[in-house]
Amino acid sequence: MSHISSSGLNTPESELESLVPVHPTSARRPYSLVVQSENTSYSDEYITSKFTNRGADVVVSDGQVIVTPTSKPYEFQTARKVSKTGLMLIGMGGNNGTTLCATVLANRHNISWHTKSGAQQPNYIGSMLRASTVRLGMDASGKDVHVPVSDVLPMVHPDDLVIGGWDISGVPMDQAMKRAQVLDWDLQRQVAPHMARIGKPLPSIYYPDFIAANQEARADNVIPGQDKQEHLERVREDIRRFKRENDLDRVVVFWTANTERYSDIIPGVNDTADNVLASIKKSHSEVSPSTVFAVAAILEGEPFVNGAPQNTFVPGVIALAERHNSFIGGDDLKSGQTKLKSVLAEFLVNAGIKPLSIASYNHLGNNDGHNLSAEAQFKSKEISKSSVVDDMVSANALLYKPAEQGAVKGSKAAKGEHPDHVVVIKYVPAVGDSKRAIDEYYSEIFCGGRSTINIFNECEDSLLATPLILDLTILTELLTRVKYRDASAQAEFAPLYPVLSLLSYMLKAPLVKPGTDVVNSLNRQRNALEAFLKACVGLEGSSDLLLETRIW
Repeated sequence: MSHISSSGLNTPESELESLVPVHPTSARRPYSLVVQSENTSYSDEYITSKFTNRGADVVVSDGQVIVTPTSKPYEFQTARKVSKTGLMLIGMGGNNGTTLCATVLANRHNISWHTKSGAQQPNYIGSMLRASTVRLGMDASGKDVHVPVSDVLPMVHPDDLVIGGWDISGVPMDQAMKRAQVLDWDLQRQVAPHMARIGKPLPSIYYPDFIAANQEARADNVIPGQDKQEHLERVREDIRRFKRENDLDRVVVFWTANTERYSDIIPGVNDTADNVLASIKKSHSEVSPSTVFAVAAILEGEPFVNGAPQNTFVPGVIALAERHNSFIGGDDLKSGQTKLKSVLAEFLVNAGIKPLSIASYNHLGNNDGHNLSAEAQFKSKEISKSSVVDDMVSANALLYKPAEQGAVKGSKAAKGEHPDHVVVIKYVPAVGDSKRAIDEYYSEIFCGGRSTINIFNECEDSLLATPLILDLTILTELLTRVKYRDASAQAEFAPLYPVLSLLSYMLKAPLVKPGTDVVNSLNRQRNALEAFLKACVGLEGSSDLLLETRIW
């Protein structure tokens, strides 16, 4: 059975076992946050909160800016019982999948290991939920009080995830971990018996046209035939069986497989929900494997998250998710260089410095780099990496020309003037999972001066991606338990909108509600998520005003 469960197996002898305490990011804590307020109430089933969404309507007329503050009352209802959750990975036997499985097993069994720097204990460092905190307020002595983000609301502990999934490669999980060459040897040695018990991934979908030709040699574990409707039904049955056999309340389906080429958006093929379903029945050539998986999850009522840059969510898939009130999120994990790029671009613009050009150079090893060495797959990655600073630079009309009225959304005219942005990816097998990246920022500073910033960074790609997959999975499960209503209309509680844009902090090319602007600013994404979690317990969003420290 392709899942992780407590095996009862003993790991190989280690003098570190039972000597190292559980790391704080991996520790279990009872849910202890209680908000004493007329805005928050608790029952055995729900946390119910009142929240006022404050904003402003702005009108610019003849050079005058007229601002009218607005407010609208809402109520949130969060189910307190955490779902028993399964995570089904597409690409389970790849670098990300094997690293994630081994990480959960090491934490679950508290397996410590030797590195060249000494003893290492398992942890969830890199997880925003487990290793980052939010400020709640001040104690009686005036000191700030922080709690881990995961303690604001009841959330799944990563150790409790039941993990399974699919892969076009049938290599058993212990051997796939060895092939990935990501983890220290001593950790692999100890976790291997648990990985071996998982066996090999379920057969996956392989359409050669969508991934690089160099992946063909790995494709020895595929669902047979060319009938995409049959493939859809097979995946749906896999989800149902996994859920049934493991007695799960919820299954999150997550794409962490090869980057696909972009699908062409064709009227009558993938532009509506009915057309997507009909195209799958016809086995249309523009229906990608990731789209088949997404549709399968939607039809099963289970969330689907896309961790790669391709356009899995063609318009018809979004419409299908709306029809079934089924949650989707994506696209493309925002791990190393892209995060740094968005932070630095935001800093420059906020400081009044004008970026003129941004050039990003990547040296990639592992199978991800191998797949991206093909032009069509690289194009998907180039698109997701190139747009990450657009909203930050276009928001500053003093540095950049404002968007032209009536311009087509997404065009350069719609964005106004913006920096040249070049992305170069080079496949270098020798670097393995260690991604090398160089960013060059060429900027205009005071009185026409010029400034150049060069940054070189090196990171273990899968070790950055794995905690993102965990955070996205845990947040997705939480959001399926949150309902809201318009308090002014006394409406019934309803689920959130299917496109989970609150996941944007972990994603390069965030999927948002059609017709709304994408927010790539890392600070705004983090603040939005924190404000939402606090709203669900009746607290106001984070305030750095600290007024009490600035007045008599």
